[in-house]
Amino acid sequence: MKPKFLSFLCLLLPSVVFAQKTDLVNYVNTLQGTDSHWGLSYGNTYPTVGLPFAEHFYSPQTGKNGDGWKYQYAAKTIRGFQQVHQCSPWMGDYAVFSLMPGTGKLTVNENDRALAFKHAGEVAKPHYYKVGFDNGIVAEVSPAERGAHMRFSYPSGQDAYLVLDGYTKASEVKIDPKARTISGWVHNGTFIPKDFKNYFVMVFDQPFEAFGTWENRKNTTNAGQLSATGDGAGAYLKFKKGAKVLVKLASSYISPEQAQLNLDRELGKFKTIEQTKKTAADTWNKQLGRVLVEGGTEAEKATFYSCLFRANLFSRKFYELNSENKPYYYSPYDSKIHDGYMYTDNGFWDTFRAQFPLNNILHPEMQGRYMQSLLDAQEQCGWFPTWSNPGMSGVMIGNHAISLLADAWAKGVRTFDPVKALEAYYHESTNHGPAGGSSGREGWKDYFTKGFIPLSKEVHESTAKTLEFAYDDFCAYSLAKSIGNKYYMDVYAKQMFNYVNVFDPAVGFMRGRLASGEWVPDFDPIEWGGAFVEGNSWQYSWSVFHDVNGLIALMGGEDKFVAKLDTFFTTNSKFKVGSYKQEIHEMTEMVIANMGQYAHGNQPVQHAAYLYSYAGEPWKTQQRVRIIMDKLYNATEKGYPGDEDQGQMSSWYVISAMGLYSVCPGTDQYVIGSPVFRKTTITLENGKQFVINAENNSKENVYIQSATLNGKPYDLNWIKHADIANGGVLSFKMGNTPNNQWGIGKDDRPFSVSR
Repeated sequence: MKPKFLSFLCLLLPSVVFAQKTDLVNYVNTLQGTDSHWGLSYGNTYPTVGLPFAEHFYSPQTGKNGDGWKYQYAAKTIRGFQQVHQCSPWMGDYAVFSLMPGTGKLTVNENDRALAFKHAGEVAKPHYYKVGFDNGIVAEVSPAERGAHMRFSYPSGQDAYLVLDGYTKASEVKIDPKARTISGWVHNGTFIPKDFKNYFVMVFDQPFEAFGTWENRKNTTNAGQLSATGDGAGAYLKFKKGAKVLVKLASSYISPEQAQLNLDRELGKFKTIEQTKKTAADTWNKQLGRVLVEGGTEAEKATFYSCLFRANLFSRKFYELNSENKPYYYSPYDSKIHDGYMYTDNGFWDTFRAQFPLNNILHPEMQGRYMQSLLDAQEQCGWFPTWSNPGMSGVMIGNHAISLLADAWAKGVRTFDPVKALEAYYHESTNHGPAGGSSGREGWKDYFTKGFIPLSKEVHESTAKTLEFAYDDFCAYSLAKSIGNKYYMDVYAKQMFNYVNVFDPAVGFMRGRLASGEWVPDFDPIEWGGAFVEGNSWQYSWSVFHDVNGLIALMGGEDKFVAKLDTFFTTNSKFKVGSYKQEIHEMTEMVIANMGQYAHGNQPVQHAAYLYSYAGEPWKTQQRVRIIMDKLYNATEKGYPGDEDQGQMSSWYVISAMGLYSVCPGTDQYVIGSPVFRKTTITLENGKQFVINAENNSKENVYIQSATLNGKPYDLNWIKHADIANGGVLSFKMGNTPNNQWGIGKDDRPFSVSR
């Protein structure tokens, strides 16, 4: 046994040494994706300063209060440093307040107080943000889970001010000069309950030379006033000239007392921002080190770890720890305090595809808590929160909470009652919810009786909904089958094949239908909208995650399927705006990508490159995914080919760069692609490691020549989750020409309902 153990140590040692010597957080650029605007997204991100999945994040603010684009790379000034929670600019933010330093005279107006800066003066990392302004002020931010440490260094010879802005709606501030504190609350956001409040407390290390309150509607100030309540109520402080001001701040959705407890627990022991910074860096290095990559270029490592950073931000913890360190939370669904865990700020239409499957590998404990919190949220408000921000929004389409639940169950997360999950999903799938396309099911009666949802004035995006509901019904069927629940198997066994009813064999595409059963006239596969959402028929015709074999049959067999897939990636990128009546940013991004009708900047087609593996040509998957990763991703301000979307775009890259992808969440399989790095070591929560080796890997050597799993020949072009969770070694030999004999057998191909 000793020789074998020593050999194992020798294999492991290089990874350990690399981890010890490499400060992985330095690879991360939080400015990735920030060069975005309404008409073109390279990510629509902001330079997040925060810990993994933390309750609160922080960001410099270039945009006006209420603007979804809170930081834009092209901006020349910063007007505040916000506590933020925004998961998408299209959703807006909530529970926001900001601090902004100034010199000379007191300036509270958000436009007038904005200070000029240059990107050369920025440091933008997950654990630390720093900017030097042109006027000599230096601002720094370092995070805790529910708070932050900030430092504002003022130039000598000028009066030093700090302005607290209460943002867009009601707020309250209380100044205590003796204790050197400001406390209060803010109430802002779109999808928040009426009594929702974010209670905050701030503690300063310098005395106040002067102070007062103000409001941001008319920008009136009240010198010497200790408190204020109302729309946009804020505060200001004056410090000595040339001061270096440290402020610790924390907040809570539960109570002022809990906000103080959060501050004491998370920041109380830190006397300097350097201590907070080091702890935050250590936290991120540990998190990023869970996936250790070797080989590849420095640029590829920067892209990988910048994406891994964003894959570990959402969903956000919405719970806090009481004085006994037990979790509890204010619910955005029923406005009550509950014991247990709650998570929020995630749109499942985006993230069921890659982020949650990645989390099932890296964070099964969190996934277990999350799945139970979904059922708790459903119980509190009557519906699954398929896009929470922090409360129910109903935005987008699909009932994809069942995908999360079924995928977690299939991959060994067993912390919730599957029968309750199925009962909740049955309610979801047989009722129309209170708002939006993802709350309940629009057109559910037609879906169950006709087998499709007709396009009408009342129900839009009907074919997209039919396709996504069919997949969701498969997830319910799969979960029911895994526990032997025949009742729900029978309910959904037929419905999961409803995708067939929106495929028109005469044109070879998915297509809209009318209530009469007739096809919507004047079909053009490049026309966006109508029966589809944020896409066209070219993109949605591949949305049969659970039954690719059935889709292959509809398209006329493997040869025609592959030929059509080839055309999809190589045809022109022309489009018709259709029902959108104008060019939307997803169309623009498709054209810029120049990959035919493949629009990686939006979610519906992000699995498409992996479909070659179902049709006996996995080498085309290997080639295509490497092209996508190499061409469409980087670590710069133009780092994404579209909206990053709460970790989905990043998770797609991370899991694909490992050489895997979850085409059909709700099963226990990952399809094999082509890894970017020579070696990837995944350290699992159970302490085991799963290693992916790619011998001779390079930008040219993208094709798998052969594979072994734990030393034995491996010809499957997919792998089970259990093989990863149990630890082991998956090894590939890579080459610059396709091996058209590997992974092509019928039994080598991934799961499909129709085998």
